[in-house]
Amino acid sequence: MDYQFHWRPVIQALPDLLKASLVTLEVSLIAMALGLMFGLVLYFCRASSLRLLRGFGSTWVEIARNTPSLFQIFVFYWGLGEFGIFLSSFTAVVAALTFNCAGYMAETYRGGFNAVPAGQDKAARTLGMTKLQSLRYVVLPQVLRAIYGPMTNQFTWVILASSLGMLAGLRELSGETQYFNSRTFRTFEFFAATAVIYYLIAKIALILMRLLGRPLFRAERARP
Repeated sequence: MDYQFHWRPVIQALPDLLKASLVTLEVSLIAMALGLMFGLVLYFCRASSLRLLRGFGSTWVEIARNTPSLFQIFVFYWGLGEFGIFLSSFTAVVAALTFNCAGYMAETYRGGFNAVPAGQDKAARTLGMTKLQSLRYVVLPQVLRAIYGPMTNQFTWVILASSLGMLAGLRELSGETQYFNSRTFRTFEFFAATAVIYYLIAKIALILMRLLGRPLFRAERARP
């Protein structure tokens, strides 16, 4: 094997790679937060008695879950330009990941709501709660406990999928790695270092999500 490893260019570029990692985190956090909100809206749309809302929700979910994420990024970044809508690479990637995440989260919410016994809502209404109060204080906390594991996995996926933003010109971690690779031609070294950074980001995110989720499961742990 004649290949000689040279890690000095990677070490020199490490501050820029770490700075680009913050862009990756920013994109991922925004897309996940918006995906959670839109996913809940899509769930209620699909559960609505209005055909128009059901059709809207189902169409979104079907497109989001059955087309490639890369295609969705291209649509938001280049496709919308055909209609006179021009988004920055950052906005386009966030919008595409939000669109995709919301579609998957709508299905996750559906499973979570199905896991909550219908009697919970009826009991809350019997105690004098309104429909909204029952949803907020009784049903949703149980739904969040049921979907927290899949939601954590979804956040990890969003972090890793943000690497596709490099193809839309976004200088996140993968984009920055490709930039330095094109200048130094140290492909293995740069992408190996980037893989380690992605691994660390994902592991730290999982640990933080586990810590943040403790209050949700505290009541279950307290049960005899």
